[in-house]
Amino acid sequence: MPNSPNPAVPASQLLQFFDQMVLIREFDLQAVRSRRQGLIPGFIHASQGQEAIAVGACAARQDGDVVTSTHRGHAHHLALGGSVDTTMAELAGRVTGTCGGCGGSLHVADKTLGNIGANGIVGAGIPIAVGAALSFAIREEPRVALSFFGDGATNQGTFHESLNMAALWNLPVVFVCENNHYAEGTAQGRHMAETDISLRAVPFGIASIDVDGNDVQAVFEAASTAFSRARVREGPTLIVANTNRLCGAYEGDPQLYRSKQDVVALEAVEPIVRLRATLIELGYADDTELKSRINDARERIRRAVEFAEGSDFPEPDAGLYLTYVDDLDGALLEVRDL
Repeated sequence: MPNSPNPAVPASQLLQFFDQMVLIREFDLQAVRSRRQGLIPGFIHASQGQEAIAVGACAARQDGDVVTSTHRGHAHHLALGGSVDTTMAELAGRVTGTCGGCGGSLHVADKTLGNIGANGIVGAGIPIAVGAALSFAIREEPRVALSFFGDGATNQGTFHESLNMAALWNLPVVFVCENNHYAEGTAQGRHMAETDISLRAVPFGIASIDVDGNDVQAVFEAASTAFSRARVREGPTLIVANTNRLCGAYEGDPQLYRSKQDVVALEAVEPIVRLRATLIELGYADDTELKSRINDARERIRRAVEFAEGSDFPEPDAGLYLTYVDDLDGALLEVRDL
């Protein structure tokens, strides 16, 4: 099943989307393997099947915009242009990692890319994005904050409080709900009185867009519209990107809440399969070229593992890194310059 062709999205950009989605998929698959092999400690929350949302939404941003992410944040970071080498090293807790090995899988961040932080707490990144948007509004800067979160997070108070303040103050923020229909292993019908998430924007007078989250072109178009509105202070937008996880909520999840047949059916409509079909149908690439691009991504990931394995662990006192402030004035200036 190909995506709906859009002549406004050129071949070069569609191929770039394909490369990014494949790189994210291969990174997550390797991260799962590396955890099983002992290279990566802790939990891994992969994004297999959800790559189109990260790639499409991040492609709509401009330099100076910022992003808050989630516990399932590798995809967002890589979609922003994050290095697979330093990201893999971060997951492995090495000093060469994006955060010096102190953040790990749940807290990848890089301010130079606009990634102001993934967050292990469900829904906690949403008010951070609103705070960043408030700073842009106060300084009258044409910048936008983008916040990713899952459907389970829309039950959190932080979600409703953030939408309320964003609407009240007309803040330049785009909310993207990655709606994979499960809050970990709980189906929406068991924890939501109303499962149409877009309706949650209505009480606040916020515009909402429901989009096929497995169609990277559709996500890009929706995000572009939302960013354009926010940048000229026409209000925040809630994008509900409907998708499916091909993996468990975390590595090791037995997925007793759905059958193997359900997952197999989802594989036929997942975003990489669909974009691949679109590229071939439009004549932008043939199967041989796309396989070559996949192999290139796998080679990059192989080298990233070597980079992580060859890197040192942080010294014990690195646990105090950024815990205490020696220069309060300097620290405040750094926050102000976000």
